[in-house]
Amino acid sequence: MKVHTDLNNFSALNPVVTIGTFDGVHLGHKKVIKRLQDLAREVNGETVIFTFYPHPRLVLNTHDDELRLINTLEEKKKLLEAAGVDHLVIYPFTKEFSKLSYTDFVEKILVGQIGMKSLVVGYDHKFGHKRKGTYEDLKVYADKLNFKIEQLEVLNVDTIDVSSTKIRKALAEGDIQTTNKYLGHRYFIKGIVVDGKKLGHEIGFPTANVDPQESYKLVPKDGVYAVKVEVDDVMYSGMLNIGFRPTVNHQMDNRSIEVNIFNFDQNIYYKSISIYFYKRIRNEQMFKGIDALKEQLAKDKETVLELFK
Repeated sequence: MKVHTDLNNFSALNPVVTIGTFDGVHLGHKKVIKRLQDLAREVNGETVIFTFYPHPRLVLNTHDDELRLINTLEEKKKLLEAAGVDHLVIYPFTKEFSKLSYTDFVEKILVGQIGMKSLVVGYDHKFGHKRKGTYEDLKVYADKLNFKIEQLEVLNVDTIDVSSTKIRKALAEGDIQTTNKYLGHRYFIKGIVVDGKKLGHEIGFPTANVDPQESYKLVPKDGVYAVKVEVDDVMYSGMLNIGFRPTVNHQMDNRSIEVNIFNFDQNIYYKSISIYFYKRIRNEQMFKGIDALKEQLAKDKETVLELFK
């Protein structure tokens, strides 16, 4: 997959394009990508996903501190490449760009710079200044500018419309099963291992403290999770705690992400690792002391090992 952060030297064969934030790269997004690939094969073309960075809401709603995203940009790249996309355009989203009309966006950027031959849009897609560009409007421009356009219906899973919003809600509730079902892959956090207080070593459960490197990354509900951890392309089982570590942490101002990797003793400080979520096994809780904490951690490990049998 070729990644483009500007369109100065963009070149693709008979580009088949879709536009969106693609947060999560969930089953609905994968349906769009599959259609792109089918159309590209028909015209001997290449697939192009046009997305924005930063997320438009972070630029336009500067007071929107509540927004959390399913993927960081690096995670999104990894998922789109795995889906077999040919070109990913990461267009800089600014307030100035947001004022561009949908007609100029289509004519000057999609057709003028990318050379779009086909456009696939989702069931509720609107874009351009104040989201005025609808599918019906775009159909008029398709005839005028000589590209094909089609709209896909919403994807249903168990009669529920799949959307990034529903996945974010499931993650905020710690509902990993629903999250993974709607994503069509395991939710993961890719981050850098940073220095911690090393208290885990002292109690026999050493942990890697993970920084997702993106302040808007959605971290699931506090608690203990069964996870798999990818280090240098090798997968390990582990258990992960999200929260404030109430038994040992007296600073209640930031949440930590700490993973205990089973049967592992390498030094991985400042390495990038990926953590894949399987199941939430309990709430975070306060213990009377370190011994009670150690006893519970041993039980948690047994629970996770049993799950992965």
